[in-house]
Amino acid sequence: MLQRNGVRIGPILWLRTPAFASYRDGPDEAMARSRKASFFVAVVDDDAGVRAAIESLLHSSGLRSRGFASAEAFLRSKEHAAAGCLILDMRLPGMSGLELHLQLQAKGLGIPAIFVTAESNHDGQLRAQIEQAGAMAVLPKPCDSEELTRLVRTALDARRSR
Repeated sequence: MLQRNGVRIGPILWLRTPAFASYRDGPDEAMARSRKASFFVAVVDDDAGVRAAIESLLHSSGLRSRGFASAEAFLRSKEHAAAGCLILDMRLPGMSGLELHLQLQAKGLGIPAIFVTAESNHDGQLRAQIEQAGAMAVLPKPCDSEELTRLVRTALDARRSR
């Protein structure tokens, strides 16, 4: 049988040989690796400047991200289940960041969430409510860029190891 550039040429069919991440991988392992490698960080914030700044920070750290102006916009995206980590604002138009996080948990999508919010938290009630909902962290706006990047990497590593 003829073979050209990794493609076996038969009388009727052209079959491409699969490219696996490792020569030991089978099709299932290769598919799992490619799915895990395709995680991105979803930045859900209605402030376009904050969204752009966080996305720029993540990009400069070598992390893939996508921005969304609302929780509904994130849910409408076809790849929302491929998010490896969420960076959420608490106050969003329509559904809040906390409501989005709880809805994703109810669907069985255990996406780690980091809340970055300007909400005043004098009595600690907001922080307690967010942490009780299973959020990874609550950071004030403006947040420390190194801490945010470290938290995102920790979340992505945990998600990839599942």
